[in-house]
Amino acid sequence: MSLATQRPLEAADEVYCVLVPVAEERLLLPRSCVLEVVNYRPPERIESAPPWLLGLFDWNGRRLPLVSFEAACGRALPEASGRARVVILQGVSGLVPGGHFALLALGFPQHVRVNPEVVKPDPSRAFGERAPVLCQVRMINEYPLIPDLERLEQMVSEESRAG
Repeated sequence: MSLATQRPLEAADEVYCVLVPVAEERLLLPRSCVLEVVNYRPPERIESAPPWLLGLFDWNGRRLPLVSFEAACGRALPEASGRARVVILQGVSGLVPGGHFALLALGFPQHVRVNPEVVKPDPSRAFGERAPVLCQVRMINEYPLIPDLERLEQMVSEESRAG
């Protein structure tokens, strides 16, 4: 396509997103899924829960499952420091009881606007079939992961039924 025939970038081509810091990576989430970011408080532990399910986090009188993305990917459980935050997410699949769940962030999420000129697929890494990762992208000089929110919700749902 020549420059003369390319259509101009329109506002509809941009997506508002949130970059969420996790151990050694950042996740790129659609802003529409993020309801709120709150200070970290230790969750109520769930006996016999897998390491990635940190417990139940109290948010506005509701108890939401708190997930460690790193542990859900089979990596070591990160330690929550004073900079840790909890990202409250709107469910996308309807599988999570109550429609919401929480994700541990290891710092302050950052708002970004992305468009096809800024974000490109990066096939340099492969992820396991059951990993909650859709893909990795190249975004200027960063390589954030696009989490599979439906997979995370499925994991929470399966654990909720088992518990």
